[in-house]
Amino acid sequence: MVKQERGVRTRNHLISVAAAEFDRNGYEGTSLSRLSRSAGISIGAVTFHFSAKGELASAVEDSGRAATRRVVEGVTARGGPALDTVSSLVLALGRLIETDAAVRAAARLTQERVGAGPEWCGCWLPDVEELLEQAAQEGQLHPEVDPRPLTQLTGHLVGGVVARARRERKERPGAIVGELGELWCLVRRRVAARPEVEMPK
Repeated sequence: MVKQERGVRTRNHLISVAAAEFDRNGYEGTSLSRLSRSAGISIGAVTFHFSAKGELASAVEDSGRAATRRVVEGVTARGGPALDTVSSLVLALGRLIETDAAVRAAARLTQERVGAGPEWCGCWLPDVEELLEQAAQEGQLHPEVDPRPLTQLTGHLVGGVVARARRERKERPGAIVGELGELWCLVRRRVAARPEVEMPK
């Protein structure tokens, strides 16, 4: 049992270290030997848990997607007006991206890696589209606003945070999420049927 628990801890540690490395250096820029050094674990121990780099990258992608789904499900479970839920979700995703290397790595790996799993945006953007369609049906969006391009715009806004967070989060912690909130507030004021002064937190 103790040996089994130690194995789980080692595996989780490797995924955490790999997330940081893949986030910084991408798939091609990261090697198993580099991961071994960063994790302080022998290359033999690394390959015992993950026989190839691609297998470890898949584990990081799974971790990032799972963390994202937890946030999405937590926000959507609160209920409330659909447009308010989208606003809360945009901010929650921004905070997650800024703080979770596995999420940033998943977003990067699913774009860079041949044979990667589903794109990271696929685990949250369909929820945004569904909510925006609901908002339109309930009269929360301006009649001339089409939920589909608004969904695409939301994807570009949140996706852009990934690259920004990779470069700037250490220099200006929290600033990126603040900027995302300001940008989304501008968007919301243009698309809402009744523009609000403040956005839900």
